[in-house]
Amino acid sequence: MISRRSKGLRFGAIASAALAVCLLYFGWTCLRIVGQSTRDEAQSADCIVVFGAAEYYGRPSPVFRARLDHAYDLYQRHLAAVVIVTGGNGGEQRFSEGAVGRDYLAARGIRDSHLIAETQSDNSAESAERVGTIMQANNMHTCIAVSDPYHVFRIKQLLEAHGMTAYASPRRLDANVGLGSSALRVCREALSYTLWRLYIFRR
Repeated sequence: MISRRSKGLRFGAIASAALAVCLLYFGWTCLRIVGQSTRDEAQSADCIVVFGAAEYYGRPSPVFRARLDHAYDLYQRHLAAVVIVTGGNGGEQRFSEGAVGRDYLAARGIRDSHLIAETQSDNSAESAERVGTIMQANNMHTCIAVSDPYHVFRIKQLLEAHGMTAYASPRRLDANVGLGSSALRVCREALSYTLWRLYIFRR
């Protein structure tokens, strides 16, 4: 008969092993995120997809503007003829991230016929799903995904989960971002990615 002490030791060993596996997976994911953040895969594609960020009363925030400017540079290099900007209104009635981003790029000289605004999504997963629908409706299969360096790994996976071929092209990160802030962003992205993978696995 197995004693309570033996059962406790066995449970502890199993729990420790499970924790070690989780920590290894999390660390491996963080390394993948950091590795992707340093690679610019921009190449000819059907479209450029800019993932939204905050907007202030119709004007893109500095982070959002940096993403849009990077997408504009890619467009000027003739890597894609269409730019899709994503992002809902976040509860605001007048403006959405997608529409603000589209208007910003139009003001920079991109023709309206080359711009598409996705204005209904509330998060990256919803943005990727809606972009997949837009691309399929327009017979598009490849895209250049533009966002922050530590975000591009996850959005590339999200887009590919919807059948798109995505090339990650991170915008330039601010030079004054410290090591602690960078580590926090990586860990947050790793957690979000892990939770998404668990959701996909359960479906």
